[in-house]
Amino acid sequence: MRTMKRSFSHLVLPISILLLLIIINLIKGADYFSITVVNGAFYGNIPNILFGASELVILSIGMTLVTAASRGQDISIGESATISSAVFVLFVLQAGEVTLLVIVVGFLLSCVVGLALGAFNGILVSVFKVQPMIASLILFTGGRSIAFMIDGKLSPILANDISNQIGTVIPGIPIQTPIILTVVFIVCIAMLFKTTNLRLYVETVGINPNAARLNGINPKKIIFLTFLIMGFCTAVAGFIAVNKAGRHDSVNLLKLIMMDAILAVAIGGNPLIGGKFSITGSIIGAYTIEVLNRTLLRLEIEPAMIKVFKAVFIIMLMIIASPVVRASIRKALDRVRTKNPTKGSAAMVSMVSTMDMIGEKGE
Repeated sequence: MRTMKRSFSHLVLPISILLLLIIINLIKGADYFSITVVNGAFYGNIPNILFGASELVILSIGMTLVTAASRGQDISIGESATISSAVFVLFVLQAGEVTLLVIVVGFLLSCVVGLALGAFNGILVSVFKVQPMIASLILFTGGRSIAFMIDGKLSPILANDISNQIGTVIPGIPIQTPIILTVVFIVCIAMLFKTTNLRLYVETVGINPNAARLNGINPKKIIFLTFLIMGFCTAVAGFIAVNKAGRHDSVNLLKLIMMDAILAVAIGGNPLIGGKFSITGSIIGAYTIEVLNRTLLRLEIEPAMIKVFKAVFIIMLMIIASPVVRASIRKALDRVRTKNPTKGSAAMVSMVSTMDMIGEKGE
């Protein structure tokens, strides 16, 4: 029961923020949940949110594991996705006739590249003990230049029906393909956690690597494995993004998406210094960020100003989750309990518990 309560407490903050944004959108227009069918496919605010957040959801899952195990973040995920997708596009364009087999082989090749890039970061962090952010700074700095050289200093176009269907919809299926691919990816991750002890090992290493080592768990291998998974996530996200765009843009493809991925992890109630984690929370956090972006556009905020509003949002989130605010809420809750011990504020209990999970150090 206690485990279930702690697990749910992770979700209070992201769900609360998501509901608040939905209420704002409903005030703006009561037709927020309306869905239309165009050429046999569903379109509307909700399908568009699910479609737009596909890459961010996948990258947030990988970022959650890296953060939990290594106690740091990978800031090169956008660049890794750009490199792996450049290899995919290069292979497809050089294959001549584009068939489903060519697309699959190109995707697998891009996954190999993504795994290699993840291994590069993983070796620096797990073997050479470089801080994750510093280790990934190498690819962050030079990754787009590498992708630029791979695609021939151009923005090659994927002019074929199969890529178009992967990036939009498959005829006869009303749900957009990136949404389906994201769901399949989430199911695969859920099965991985269900059939292995990966969650236990990652949390153990993140909480106390020395204790993990004494219990027969190799922290280096676990941290390295999380970066491999992160590399695979970047390949999948890059594959979806480049097929969505229909072309490869080395400069702008998933640019600065690592900031949103880190924010999604934080909104999901995951401590950014490692330890226990909630994949569900990060997924909700990713969709919350997409809702926030679209809400600001719906409120007619200029695109150039959206980052300012997001920065204010992040500041508010960090203040709410700070130890000072949590301590103040605890004191207020204690006073309420002292004055009326038979009645408590369940909302305040949940809020304090959630903030504890964000700010805890995995003790």
